[in-house]
Amino acid sequence: MKRFDEIRDLVLSLETDFRKFYEKDNQAAGTRVRKGMQELKNLAQEIRKEIQEVKNDSTKVASQA
Repeated sequence: MKRFDEIRDLVLSLETDFRKFYEKDNQAAGTRVRKGMQELKNLAQEIRKEIQEVKNDSTKVASQA
């Protein structure tokens, strides 16, 4: 669940900048949101790879048994 917490914390950290961009038209906040979303994308990709590795490892163990 550590990885889930990382995603949640990242999304929550962007909330203020989302509001500034969409409600107050703050362009710098939009840049920060874009940067944060890129970090979220990279984090999601890392998690996808980890999940696939775990699935592959469990498949190898099951086939060896």
